[in-house]
Amino acid sequence: MLPQVVIIGRPNVGKSTLWNRLVGKKLALVDDQPGVTRDRRFGDAELLGMKFQIVDTAGWEDDDPASLPGRMRAQTEAALVGAAMALFVIDSRAGLTPLDEEIARWLRGQSVPVVLVANKAEGKAGDAGLYESFALGFGDPVALSAEHGEGVADLFEAMLPILDPLQPEEEIAEEDDGEERPLGPLKLAIVGRPNAGKSTLINRLLQEDRLLTGPEAGITRDSITIDWHWTDPRTDEPRAVKLIDTAGMRKRARVIDKLERMAVADARHAVDFAEVVVLLLDATLGLEHQDLKIAAHAVEEGRALIIAINKWDVAAEPSSLFNGIRAALDEGLAQVRGVPLVAVSARTGKGTDQLLQAAFDIRDQWNRRVPTAGLNRWFDDAMAANPPPAPGGKRIKLRYITQVGARPPRFVIFGTRLDELPESYRRYLVNGIRRELGFGAVPVRLMLRSAKNPYATKE
Repeated sequence: MLPQVVIIGRPNVGKSTLWNRLVGKKLALVDDQPGVTRDRRFGDAELLGMKFQIVDTAGWEDDDPASLPGRMRAQTEAALVGAAMALFVIDSRAGLTPLDEEIARWLRGQSVPVVLVANKAEGKAGDAGLYESFALGFGDPVALSAEHGEGVADLFEAMLPILDPLQPEEEIAEEDDGEERPLGPLKLAIVGRPNAGKSTLINRLLQEDRLLTGPEAGITRDSITIDWHWTDPRTDEPRAVKLIDTAGMRKRARVIDKLERMAVADARHAVDFAEVVVLLLDATLGLEHQDLKIAAHAVEEGRALIIAINKWDVAAEPSSLFNGIRAALDEGLAQVRGVPLVAVSARTGKGTDQLLQAAFDIRDQWNRRVPTAGLNRWFDDAMAANPPPAPGGKRIKLRYITQVGARPPRFVIFGTRLDELPESYRRYLVNGIRRELGFGAVPVRLMLRSAKNPYATKE
């Protein structure tokens, strides 16, 4: 395990900018508006050869514990449990504030080593705040500009005495023997409209209040990835999962706020990263047009899709609701007819094992490869049962098929006059691939390639 470093500070001092700098990617949302970060975000970082896990936290605010800022502060306090050290970030241009002093008092009561970071210290505008920060009692502050990368070497020197003894031993890489490796952790993204219960569902799976939840819609902003192990009741063995929580996606016309636009864009990127996407519906609202748009986006990106109906414990007439959603999905998502539909309750935990089982099963289909010989036997049988049309009396010739990739499954058909092949016949072949070759309801890509005519006139 890498030693864990937690970034702590009041809102808008540049914590997420520093997190992005140390991780080496702009993953955390950053904006001039304070309070952008609400959940803890973890990332693997390396600074001049020193490796550690860096944790971004919500801005520390002095509010009622039951309020949203108060619950965010509780998440920040929880992040320090088990950490190797804390980076206490202040805004050197703004100087010390009473909230900075309150955070300092709290940190002095903890057993975790603290490095004081005076951010936004580029130029001379931050000198006054830098000198003031000595009064906090954490020794020499590190003058840093997370935005421009200035002072990173000084930060490394301040962190080295604490983290160097905790560095993991170097692992010796094994030689590749050419055998197929088992699949890695399941990358599972939870998406849906605001307030569908995405964060609550992940907290239920983890059996802890890992993500911020509440009655307010749109609490989640950043897409948060959490490593977890689920025990499969079918085998009683742990299986690795990367859970990805995302911001709620409203209709585009309703998204006016810049920060919400950034959060929705981040959620769409999370779909691209995932292997399996769970679209979470609210049983009290049913299936709406926006849900179908979110589902269609996941399918267009080639992700395996599962629909989960949350709040099943309070659903009215559950049987008719389930059947109605099933019928609407088969009509609205005809390209993946039969997509798995699971009823769950994030509050009670009902259906969560079935959801994970469906996710692993559909990933297996998403990764499936069919040997070329067996694929072409099916192809010959499909054409014998339903020969391709002959527009103008000239038959379209389909010679053979091959699978060129998985994740999602991709196939190429070679033949002649393929530009005249009707879309209905292409759908016939795709549906046959899904139904008879074990691909279920995953997206299947089918491309057509005509052989070049060697006697064609060359210009």
